Amino acid sequence: MWSQQKLSAKEVVKRADDNMRGKTSLADITIKINRPTWSREMNMKAWTKGDNYSMILVTSPARERGTVFLKRIKEVWNWIPSIERTIKLPPSMMSQSWMGTDFTNDDLVKEASSVSDYEHKHLGKETIADKECYKIEMIPKPSAAIVWEKVLVWIDTVDFLQLKAEFYDEDGELVNVMKSSDIKVLGGKKITSKIEMFPIDKEEQSTVIMYNNIVFDEPINNNFFTTRNMKQLK
Repeated sequence: MWSQQKLSAKEVVKRADDNMRGKTSLADITIKINRPTWSREMNMKAWTKGDNYSMILVTSPARERGTVFLKRIKEVWNWIPSIERTIKLPPSMMSQSWMGTDFTNDDLVKEASSVSDYEHKHLGKETIADKECYKIEMIPKPSAAIVWEKVLVWIDTVDFLQLKAEFYDEDGELVNVMKSSDIKVLGGKKITSKIEMFPIDKEEQSTVIMYNNIVFDEPINNNFFTTRNMKQLK
């Protein structure tokens, strides 16, 4: 059993990361984009294996269906079926919006690791949604291609679920707030099944990620995560 007294800030973040990821995962996800005058939904499947591999397949709407994002080690690729092209995304693209949402490419594809690409520091404890949380400051390492100056995260002290995150730019200004809620047992793990991103300077704008179902720790071969396989996913 982990001793809560001895957990470093990095260990807390790693436990939270492992909770949402497992050794492998296959998730059925709905994303809802909310704007002042309209909203739209996308559905997708997402596979992960550890820190190094992830694959996202957009299943609806029809216009984007078949679009795939692949992360393999530190390389990120995008298959666009409408033009039948595979594009390698440079690190500079990681901070761009993922398919018009309020999440970045990095938020979804996870090129950066919240464990290994940041320095972590305890800032005490605060209560979020009636749960005692570790408040942790994450500063990107100089070698990491991360757009944020710092990220603050709140991770609950019992289940190690991240309940809130704040993202600050190079001027120290708060840009985005992410809130996680709707704690459920999915795939035998307790996770936050709803994740909302709110841009600070855009009122009535948000993006919501909802986990409809998730399967953890089923074996996935590394060869699944290839540019060739991106074109064959259904």
